[in-house]
Amino acid sequence: MDLGNSGNDSVVTKFVLLGLTETPALQPILFVIFLLAYVTTVGGNLSILAAILMETELHSPMYFFLGNLSLLDVGCVSVTVPAMLRHFISNDRSIPYKACLSQLFFFHLLAGADCFLLTVMAYDRYLAICQPLTYSSRMSWGTQQALVGMSCVFSFTNALTQTVALSTLNFCGPNVINHFYCDLPQLCQLSCSSVRLNEQLLFVAAAFMGVAPLVLISVSYAHVAAAVLRIRSKAFSTCSSHLTVVGIFYGTGVFSYTRLGSVESSDNPMLNPLIYSLRNPDVQGALQRVLMGRQSPK
Repeated sequence: MDLGNSGNDSVVTKFVLLGLTETPALQPILFVIFLLAYVTTVGGNLSILAAILMETELHSPMYFFLGNLSLLDVGCVSVTVPAMLRHFISNDRSIPYKACLSQLFFFHLLAGADCFLLTVMAYDRYLAICQPLTYSSRMSWGTQQALVGMSCVFSFTNALTQTVALSTLNFCGPNVINHFYCDLPQLCQLSCSSVRLNEQLLFVAAAFMGVAPLVLISVSYAHVAAAVLRIRSKAFSTCSSHLTVVGIFYGTGVFSYTRLGSVESSDNPMLNPLIYSLRNPDVQGALQRVLMGRQSPK
């Protein structure tokens, strides 16, 4: 344990991340697996972003939001996975206190923006399918930018609040984190002081970033489903991938954060845009043209 002195109190200056396994024989295997997964995730998301930027047929609100989702997911995995890979090949699994807080802040900033952006995308599909005559005016370029901007502002506010509240806690005992990155449940469990305020803030965040978005997404797709059934359209196929991402993203999030003191916490999946793309023929075609250097069909 690495302790330092601050005034009259002994405080933890470093944490130790246990990671996924303590078995030395498994670490090289896991390093290769997660390195490949990281390269695939980053490469796939950047390819999607390149296709959206280069293909004029993808210059629409839906793909604008998908491009932003790709950037967020690249950021999320880059905040956590490279550090984990370093721990696989190094005997030093420690992380300084300030670096731990920074990792917590950026992860919640990016993952939180994901939550809001998924809600925005559900609203976009609602307007496109249920209000097609007013879609172009209600989802203008300025509106798209404002929705993405508000998602980032709300997420930044939550991430900053959670990080500042956590920084007020005292850590004077155990400093071993049973996870591969710094996150709220594990850090709160190590605190020597009361985490009541942190629990209350997390409850508010769960309502604002979990329950509210899920309600809005559910309402949006209830209207979409009703409209699709009325007109017997195939448009709902473009929404099924979004619902898949929402289910996985929020499902793992609920599992991770409903029990603040639990040491068993799953990471949120960061392949959201890839799920969209694998089930979207427009993006598939654009990716093939970008990767093979073909021109868009006129």
